[in-house]
Amino acid sequence: MGIAIGLFIISAWILHCFYILETVTCSFDSISMWFHIYVQTYLSVGLFITAHDAMHGTVSLHKKANNTIGWFACFLFAGMSFKRLIKNHMNHHRFPGTEYDPDFDSSQWYITWFLRFMIHYTTISQLVIMGALFNILQLRYSQSSLWLLWALPSLLGALQLFTFGTYLPHRTPHTDLMQPHNARTLTKNHVYAMITCYFFGYHHEHHDSPGTPWWKLYSLKE
Repeated sequence: MGIAIGLFIISAWILHCFYILETVTCSFDSISMWFHIYVQTYLSVGLFITAHDAMHGTVSLHKKANNTIGWFACFLFAGMSFKRLIKNHMNHHRFPGTEYDPDFDSSQWYITWFLRFMIHYTTISQLVIMGALFNILQLRYSQSSLWLLWALPSLLGALQLFTFGTYLPHRTPHTDLMQPHNARTLTKNHVYAMITCYFFGYHHEHHDSPGTPWWKLYSLKE
């Protein structure tokens, strides 16, 4: 099931991305354009969630298939290194909400935390990959289409992932209810949890059971 769901999200992202690049006219007063940006943003979040599941080995029991899907999802999301993400994410699970957590920022300021989050995960090779892809795609599509329909959804997806998967769950104060993971969780609302971050607002449950794939997280919510 994990492979099927992962491939569905990846396929939906690719098909929708090229569909909007081919058909959507970029105009700031276009409701259609903003709707498709929202859809592509949501699918971009799904790409990263798929990669995240692969980091925990829950996309497939077959390690090569699992890692290939995780690598491809990371690449499509923003040319990211799957190997680097695994290392950082495992440290996040070992030391959540502490100075040793690569995803945590003691300042607690939303903007500075997000900027630190982005800088920490951005690499030279990633910038080279994204720059090369932009120039290749520019042979067919306008710069405005690429910025608004390809680049912007990935940035908004990163912001959505940070907000609902890092900032809200792990910000201070860390209460007794958040222990032992320094992670809070959403009140039970499966529709809201799915729309915001593919159930990852149920973050305490994820830290309790990192081997549960995203599409089963709702079942852990009491």
